[in-house]
Amino acid sequence: MMKIAVLIPAAGFSRRYADAAGFEGPRSKLDEDLGGRPVLHRTIEAFANYDAPDITLGPIIVAGPHDDETFATFKLRHGDKLAILGVHLVRGGETHRWQTVKAALDTVPEDATHIAVHDAARPCVSSGLLDRIFDAARHHPAVVPGLDATDTIKRVSPEPIKEGNADPLASILGDATTGSGLRAVDETVQRSGLVTVQTPQVFAADLLRRAYAQDDLSSTDDAGLVERLGEPVVVVEGEAANLKITTPLDLTLAHAAMGVRPPSARPSHKRF
Repeated sequence: MMKIAVLIPAAGFSRRYADAAGFEGPRSKLDEDLGGRPVLHRTIEAFANYDAPDITLGPIIVAGPHDDETFATFKLRHGDKLAILGVHLVRGGETHRWQTVKAALDTVPEDATHIAVHDAARPCVSSGLLDRIFDAARHHPAVVPGLDATDTIKRVSPEPIKEGNADPLASILGDATTGSGLRAVDETVQRSGLVTVQTPQVFAADLLRRAYAQDDLSSTDDAGLVERLGEPVVVVEGEAANLKITTPLDLTLAHAAMGVRPPSARPSHKRF
């Protein structure tokens, strides 16, 4: 019998989402309406409603914002619904994602055989994908879903190209967008063997604990920490619909993937 604890880091500030949408002030993508419920609730429901005869799924641990005021607001907005779904709510990290995952990891019961880490902003994960990744986790200690890269991949310079006709007013005001948005290509990367990695990422519990006991925890995902131990990570087939909401367009695509209508009345951040 597998007993899988689910960690959902939800401490971020959604800066890219708010900037892309042109919002003034903080606004979390996790609060956006997705078929009558916030994105965060949809994500948790995918796990709370999952059923398999030989798997015990839980606890579901959501790591929210770190500071007192923001955590209190998060708990007021989501706490009652999360409690109904059987969620254990904890404070996340102050600065980095790994701090948030570690805060949740510290509360995982000792009898958990496996730990799944899933992005709070991936609400479209299907039961079929969960079946595949949990089945693979029976035989492999570290499993991630991924999709073959289909687009041409180019590595570009991190610095934008400066053009001579840049806006002088923006330069005076110190606008960070004074660059042209153009970047030079350094090289074309062969896409053969490349995959784009998704979540949930599932690990044997003792392996993930060892990975988070390392001194250097900087990584873009949890599997990267496991790789740093020299342990193998295997990839199962992911799903294009299992998208991560990063921009308002992603939210539109999530509505389509889940077959739900976008809100037509008040802005979603005023509905909860």
